[in-house]
Amino acid sequence: MSDQGTYVEKSFERDTNYITTRITADGREGFPVEAGRYRLVVAWACPWANRAIIVRRLLGLEDALSMGICGPTHDQRSWTFDLDPGGVDPVLGIPRIQDAYFKRDPDYPRGITVPAIVDVPTGAVVTNDFKQITVDLETEWAAFHREGAPDLYPEHLRDQIEQISRPIYTEVNNGVYRCGFAGTQDAYDSAFQRLFTHLDVLETHLTTRRYLVGDHITEADVRLYTTLARFDPVYHGHFKCNRTKLSEMPALWAYARDLFQTPGFGDATDFTQIKKHYYIVHKDVNPTGIVPAGPDLANWATPHGREQLGGSPFGEGTPPGPPREVVPAAENPVLALL
Repeated sequence: MSDQGTYVEKSFERDTNYITTRITADGREGFPVEAGRYRLVVAWACPWANRAIIVRRLLGLEDALSMGICGPTHDQRSWTFDLDPGGVDPVLGIPRIQDAYFKRDPDYPRGITVPAIVDVPTGAVVTNDFKQITVDLETEWAAFHREGAPDLYPEHLRDQIEQISRPIYTEVNNGVYRCGFAGTQDAYDSAFQRLFTHLDVLETHLTTRRYLVGDHITEADVRLYTTLARFDPVYHGHFKCNRTKLSEMPALWAYARDLFQTPGFGDATDFTQIKKHYYIVHKDVNPTGIVPAGPDLANWATPHGREQLGGSPFGEGTPPGPPREVVPAAENPVLALL
């Protein structure tokens, strides 16, 4: 996703008008699940795309669903493949993800966002509905899950996952943006209060539970993690979410470190690209484009002690193997400490 939105009475309202076409096992919407047919386009920097990166890796879908990676910055037009040789995605053959959107609709009127799944034979975007993408990877793509893949969306827990995730999205995932892009003091004050009120709710919830729902990682944890990983490096300062740092909220901080140190999370977290994206792209918030040197992120590698709460990361499943797409050590030096 890019930070698309409008301002209603100077309050930020995210544009959630996505392409909702689904890729399903039975192909009922014209796009059946097929190994090798589609390409997931992401950016390490984007929290919404980061969800899809994590889920794809946890489920072992690398052979079935290839991944194109955009650079951390973009202009008004779209995300670009500037990390690839020649600035062109090697599979899609395009320099910008907007080209795949225009392939679907030459007059595409909405935000050019990641994550997006592209139909490789036609070069056209199938969907950019970030929430449905991960759920469908967890359910519709089950035939291609690796042996030992965890059940991230257990049928008996789905209602609980969605119930706890709704306020996480409105108050936390989107709440930090509401703070950062507030156009008036009143709008900011309201957003700030809403954000930290719900973070306090989560702090209490996670004091006695290792994971948000059940006794292993689920879709709910993925949804919360990508915001927590960006909190101290970006949201605390850049978006003025500065009542407390994540590292000053004991349960949330230990929970975030627990996930970060779990295969599939920390190795999909690129702190350098995260900081470049927010501080360079958001010229209205940070006109100089200066990227801060801090904070020191070595504390992400410290012991979390969450094992005492019981449960295990993958339930009856197993950890994923080494990552195919690696965050360079220079981009995330914390990984070298684990």
